Amino acid sequence: MNSYRIGVVVGSLRKDSFNRTLAHALTGLAPEGFTFEYLEIGDLPLYNQDHDGHQADSVKRLKGEIMAVAGLVFVTPEYNRSIPGVLKNALDHASRPYGESVWAGKPAGILGVSVGTIGTAIAQQHLRTILAYLDVPTLGQPEVFLQAGAGLFDESGGIDTESRKFLQSWMNRYVAWVQRHAA
Repeated sequence: MNSYRIGVVVGSLRKDSFNRTLAHALTGLAPEGFTFEYLEIGDLPLYNQDHDGHQADSVKRLKGEIMAVAGLVFVTPEYNRSIPGVLKNALDHASRPYGESVWAGKPAGILGVSVGTIGTAIAQQHLRTILAYLDVPTLGQPEVFLQAGAGLFDESGGIDTESRKFLQSWMNRYVAWVQRHAA
C-alpha cells in the first residue's frame, strides 16, 4: 500500500479556531497510509517581491514542507467575503519567485467552517481561483461549507454524527483524488 503525506494549511491563526478544530476532526477520518502534517503559516513575513532573492528561513521551511507532501488540504474561514490575509500571504510566498512555485501539481481539497449561514462559500471560491492559477488540481465535489452552530463540535473537538458522515464521504473522495493525481 502506498503512503501519502498530506500538508494541512489552516487559514486561521486563532488558538480556538473552528477551522483548526475541523482540520483535526477531518484528519481522523483518513484511511491507513494517509498522514497529515500541519504547515505553519503564521510566522511568515509579509510578502515583498524585493525579498524573492533572499527568502526568510520561515519561507524556505514552508516551501520545503510543501515539496515533501503528496497533497494538500486547505481548511479556511471566510474573512470579509474572501480568504484570510495570512493564507494569501502563504500562497504568495510559496509561489515565488515567479516560475518557482512549489504548489504546482499538488492535489488539494478545500473545506471551511464559519458562524455565517453560507459557511465559507465565497472564500473557497476565491481560493479555488488562486489555486487554479497556481496549477493545483482541486477536488470539486463534494463542497464543504459548514456553519459552526451549536452541537457541531463536542467538548473534545469531535464532530456531530451527521457532519461526520458527510465529512467521511468528502475524505473518501479526497483520498481517491490524491491517489489519482499524486506523482
